[in-house]
Amino acid sequence: MKKLILESILNLTLSLASVCYFAQSGNFKIKNPHYSRTDTRILKVSNSEWKKILKPSLYKVAREADTEMAFTGKYYEFDEKGTYYCAVCGSALFLSTSKFATTCGWPSFYEPVRRNSVKYKKDTSYNMVRTEVLCVRCDSHLGHIFDDGPKPTGKRFCMNSVCLDFVPLKKK
Repeated sequence: MKKLILESILNLTLSLASVCYFAQSGNFKIKNPHYSRTDTRILKVSNSEWKKILKPSLYKVAREADTEMAFTGKYYEFDEKGTYYCAVCGSALFLSTSKFATTCGWPSFYEPVRRNSVKYKKDTSYNMVRTEVLCVRCDSHLGHIFDDGPKPTGKRFCMNSVCLDFVPLKKK
């Protein structure tokens, strides 16, 4: 009986882990009337509306401030040149030139694409004091910022891959 319960817990954990790190697919973006890589207007969309639009894995992280499992996100060891956008609303967040290798388990950047592309909020969850990073356009949770990054900023924007869309640099 004990073995059966442990196997069930393991299977559930693995199935949840596999769901939690895939960003929105193209099909979801078609159904998301708020997604735009050019519109910079602040969105006022209720969580009940986002829940109808977003994949459950993205909703859980972006709208409920969950965290994807370390070392599972598709952008963790990703090194193509291009721009990272918010997977919820399409707002530009980071350039690949600010991404750096880290052992923390999540893609990390030392600065956002623009100072006003993200905003910050004190996070005291899990008996810790951290600074949460949110998309300024849609108020979605992206990850956290820490003071242990490389020069020139000394910051580490530790982001959830599921909250990011990547567009590669166009080749000439």
